[in-house]
Amino acid sequence: MSALSPINRESELRADATKLAELWKTAQIIHLVDARLSAGDDSLTFIDAAAVAAAQEVFEEGDRFFLGVGRDDNQAYFAWRTTWINPPEDDGTEQFEQCKYEGFKSLRQVGGHLDTDELALAMHAVGLANWHWTHTHCSKCGAKTVSDLGGSVRVCPEDATQHHPRTDPAVIVLVKDKDDRILLGHQPVWPDKRFSTFAGFVETGESFEECVSREVFEEAGVYASEIKYLTSQPWPFPASIMIAFEAITHRPEEARPDGTEITEVRWFSRDEMKAAVATQDILLPPKISVARRMIEAWYTRVDGYTRDQLRGGESWRP
Repeated sequence: MSALSPINRESELRADATKLAELWKTAQIIHLVDARLSAGDDSLTFIDAAAVAAAQEVFEEGDRFFLGVGRDDNQAYFAWRTTWINPPEDDGTEQFEQCKYEGFKSLRQVGGHLDTDELALAMHAVGLANWHWTHTHCSKCGAKTVSDLGGSVRVCPEDATQHHPRTDPAVIVLVKDKDDRILLGHQPVWPDKRFSTFAGFVETGESFEECVSREVFEEAGVYASEIKYLTSQPWPFPASIMIAFEAITHRPEEARPDGTEITEVRWFSRDEMKAAVATQDILLPPKISVARRMIEAWYTRVDGYTRDQLRGGESWRP
């Protein structure tokens, strides 16, 4: 399920300010406002350097992040993160958020509709935007930091320390039994009938495999064995990477929710899942998520079962 990113990050260019300035002139630029992307319903909306210059009558100067170049066409890509000089006033109406962010969408809203290239760019851009937004001061001395090296680090001018974007590792697990059924769970923060795989953050001093075993037992009450790595996915909500595994439990009858993070668990054969999706008895995770890809890969492993039979809602939360 993994693939080489269509974008070459060209990290060796980050220290060359002259080269980055030259690339900016012909770059395709993603505009971000409050971590929302310039986008339509099913694709990103790129602007150019001239549009950025013109927009600075409305938006602050902001930060530029170098995202890389296309592997096939050498097209340079940047992100421009900014906010309004005079932000719109909240008038208390339901239409405010829609008007305030007209032309901008959250990654959750648009991610499931993007192609491979645009999704890779959007994940990178939003991840950097989230980190820069929340890490504005030096963790050693408290001084205000500045963006450097094409947005890949922040530097403290007081003690010259570099601060790098953090990535929090989390495992996500497709639990199966000997009959090749899969176990899914429901979290109370999700929409009604949303079921997905089990996941959790890796703790200090813990291996991925140990985390898989712990999370599955804590959330679903079963012991995992035959743990097998599948793939990984950046997940900038706000700063994670999902490391995907599948595992087997030999006591499926012991499955039970923990009652807090997971309030319901259900076993599904392929026929049971097909029927449940068709009758809208369950909603699968959105297409942007690796959880959806894991479920689809399991489902389509047997002839006669296709992705078209699995149509779930795209809203992650109510």
